Amino acid sequence: MRKDVHILVVDDERIMRDSLSDWLLEEGYEVVAVEDGARALEKVRAERWDALLVDLKMPGMDGIEVLEEVKKINQDIPVIIMTAYATVDSAVRAMKQGAYDYIVKPFNPEEIGLAIRKIIAYQDLLKENIYLRHELEKKYEFMDIIGKSHKMQEVLALVRTVAKSNSTILIEGESGTGKELVARAIHNSSLRSEGPFVAVSCAALPESLLESELFGHEKGAFTGAVARKKGRFEIANTGTLFLDEIGDISPKTQVGLLRVLEEKKFTRVGGTEVLQTDVRIISATNKDLKAMVAEEKFREDLYYRINVVSILLPPLRAKKEDIPLLVQHFLKKYCIENKKEIDGLSSEASRLLMKYDWPGNVRELENVIERAVVVAKERIIVPEDLPLLAAEEGKFKPTPDMSLREVEKEHILLALESNNWNITKTAKMLGIDRNTLSSRIKKYKLKKR
Repeated sequence: MRKDVHILVVDDERIMRDSLSDWLLEEGYEVVAVEDGARALEKVRAERWDALLVDLKMPGMDGIEVLEEVKKINQDIPVIIMTAYATVDSAVRAMKQGAYDYIVKPFNPEEIGLAIRKIIAYQDLLKENIYLRHELEKKYEFMDIIGKSHKMQEVLALVRTVAKSNSTILIEGESGTGKELVARAIHNSSLRSEGPFVAVSCAALPESLLESELFGHEKGAFTGAVARKKGRFEIANTGTLFLDEIGDISPKTQVGLLRVLEEKKFTRVGGTEVLQTDVRIISATNKDLKAMVAEEKFREDLYYRINVVSILLPPLRAKKEDIPLLVQHFLKKYCIENKKEIDGLSSEASRLLMKYDWPGNVRELENVIERAVVVAKERIIVPEDLPLLAAEEGKFKPTPDMSLREVEKEHILLALESNNWNITKTAKMLGIDRNTLSSRIKKYKLKKR
């Protein structure tokens, strides 16, 4: 028999525990025996088990209650119920709660042996399915962009198509949807992949600094310019320049950017030398640039220059079928980083993840999973490891008549409270930066309750 099969025996009678354990050990299985349901649940949370043999009649927690709790922790563990007091009612209850089998005492050891051999075959089939699922995941993953939903499959197909071209691309989507990830995937799959990928956050810099950052500056161009500095257009030559939050650039910078796109030429701030550049521009925004053009806040000619190909990234709430794939991806990533072994999520934790609306999108999901991996005490992530989601379940339920402003206000307040008003932790959990969170706190006049 196989030594890699782990069986947990749960029975309050010592004679039954010892005799069943001895027989299973002789058959070559790894066996642990405990005397009650509470100890059994501790073991299930802490270790991996291929099968549980659980007595029906036990003081405190009976076998059906143990079965119910085990299924909440890990619904894939096969549980065999054993009893000397067999009734049709108890058998039906056991099978309804998800028992793998129901065996009446006294039993022939071979009867248990047959049931376990069936379980091993079942587990082998599960492992094969997991392997096939991983193979399928490769189909749903491209350069770390993950999604099996129809919307994400359309995005992946478009990314693969446009990557080989040299066209300028505009990526639109809410904060946290993975716009830079898509830009990097396009660059890494393009003919420019050997060149540099240079990213600039247009929202993070004031106009004067952004111009210098993009085009460079000459010595003495402004106070503090003690030496010549190359701009991002020079650094990104032969590669890709990613302009994040392009909707935040000033009218003056828009003119300079339009010139580079049209002529492939620019001058450094404070300089006269005309420099040539060969870069591909990929822009991103979470704003409605078309509306900004109508309001004359964004140049129409520049809009059409950067928007030769448009890629729209859907928010996570619109593609919830991608959540399990993303969760598995982040679990693997952060288990490796933190040197931890976590097998997955309890059914209740999974339900919380699927029910939540994810205003911070994929970035927020990643932060939640990273935190859960760090704080998890067992091999299964449970609701206690997801405090924001668990708290929201009990405290705040948006209703259809609430405005987006009200929903965002309550959500941010809940996140702050769950982190004891630690701004850095809350910003990371929500998938936004400290400045954005601080401005929201000011905007909504939030205070500790």
